[in-house]
Amino acid sequence: MALEIDPKKLLYFAAVIEQGSLNRAARQLSVSQPALSTSMDRLEAELGMQLLERGPKGIVATRKGDILYCHARLIREEIQLAERDLLNADDCRSESIRIGSLPSLASKIVPMALSKWRETHEGGHLEVVENAQVDLLTGLLRRDFDFVIGFTKVFDMLDGLRQRVLFRDTLRVIAGINHPLRELETLTWGDLVKYPWISPTSRRTHTVLDHIMQTMDAPLPQITVCGSVSLLKSLVAETEHLALLPAHAVREEVAEQRLYELPFFDPTLNRDIAVFFREGYVMDQPRKDLVACVTEVGMELCRDKKLDEVPA
Repeated sequence: MALEIDPKKLLYFAAVIEQGSLNRAARQLSVSQPALSTSMDRLEAELGMQLLERGPKGIVATRKGDILYCHARLIREEIQLAERDLLNADDCRSESIRIGSLPSLASKIVPMALSKWRETHEGGHLEVVENAQVDLLTGLLRRDFDFVIGFTKVFDMLDGLRQRVLFRDTLRVIAGINHPLRELETLTWGDLVKYPWISPTSRRTHTVLDHIMQTMDAPLPQITVCGSVSLLKSLVAETEHLALLPAHAVREEVAEQRLYELPFFDPTLNRDIAVFFREGYVMDQPRKDLVACVTEVGMELCRDKKLDEVPA
C-alpha cells in the first residue's frame, strides 16, 4: 500500500515534536493552534496510524511517530540547504566555504593550513566540521560540505563522489609515558591487543585492528570510542589504553614526555589522505588554494624527519 504524505504537514509535524506543544509549535510556525491541530489530525488520518501522544506533560511521538520524525527532519534540512545554496548563488552574497575533516587531521594539519590560507584570503568565510569519516561523506553527498579531508580505502561510500590523494601519513601506536609495553624491546600485534584501545571517531582503529585480528584469527581487544582527540590523549596518558594517531597529532606531547610513541611499525598503519568532493563539482580558486594549503602542510608535517637527519 502506497502512502501519500504531504511534505508541508511533515514540516509541521517536526516542529510539534521538537516543541512538545501545539501552542509553541504554532507560534514558531506562525500559524494558528487550531489549524496546526487539524493538520496533525489529518496527517494521522491520511497515514492511518497514530503519530502523537497527547498527555499532561505535552506531546510526544509514538514509535511510528519517531520513525516519521527522523525523515521529516531530514526533509526540512534539505529544504534549508536548497535555500542556502540558492541564496549563495546570488553574486551579492558572500558564500562560506564548508569543509569536513577527520579529528586526527583537525588537531594540527587543518588549523595550520587554514592559517596559511588566511594569509592571502583574509575576507573568506570558513566553516570546519570534524567528525567520523562515514558521517563526513554522508554530509558531503547531502551538500553539507564543499569537500572533505579524509583517508582513502572507502569502498562503500564513493557512489557519486570522487577523491584525490594529497599526501600520506602514518599512524603510530601511542601509549602513556609509564605504559608496561615500554619494557619490551620488540613488539608484536599480539602484545598490543592484550591492552584496551581507544578509537577516535574516524574509526580507523577499528579498521586496522579488525584486519590484523582477522589475519591472526583472534578476537578484537576492548575498544572505547572517544569523540575527541584531546580527550583521547588524556585517557591514554592516564591509563593503560593504547591508541592510533598520526605522528604529527602527538608530536608536542611526545616531545614533552606526556605521551610515548611505541617503537612499532607495520605497513597497515600507512594511510593516504585525500580530498573528497561530489562528482561534477568544480572548485573555484579560493577552494583550490585551501586544498593546496592542506597538501603543503600535510606533506611537510608527515615527512619522515629521521630521513632528514641521515648524513649525506
